[in-house]
Amino acid sequence: MDITRRASAGTMQSSDLMVHVEPAERLDIQIESTVKKQFEHLIRDRIEAVLRQLAVTRALVKISDRGALDYAIEARVETALRRAAEA
Repeated sequence: MDITRRASAGTMQSSDLMVHVEPAERLDIQIESTVKKQFEHLIRDRIEAVLRQLAVTRALVKISDRGALDYAIEARVETALRRAAEA
């Protein structure tokens, strides 16, 4: 999947996250989280799984997390990526 424009998904409410995606020359994942020290590696794993599933190899993915669960992370990332790849 090619990321062709900027897009976002999510909210900044508790137990949710905001995902911003934009075109880039390489894959770059930036994570800000209220639970970063404890769960950054798990958040990154969920993001990378969605990126692999959708075959995204070049994008800037910025995450602002407020304690979202795995299913919310996956849904928000996928939605932002699909919006950013629309023609």
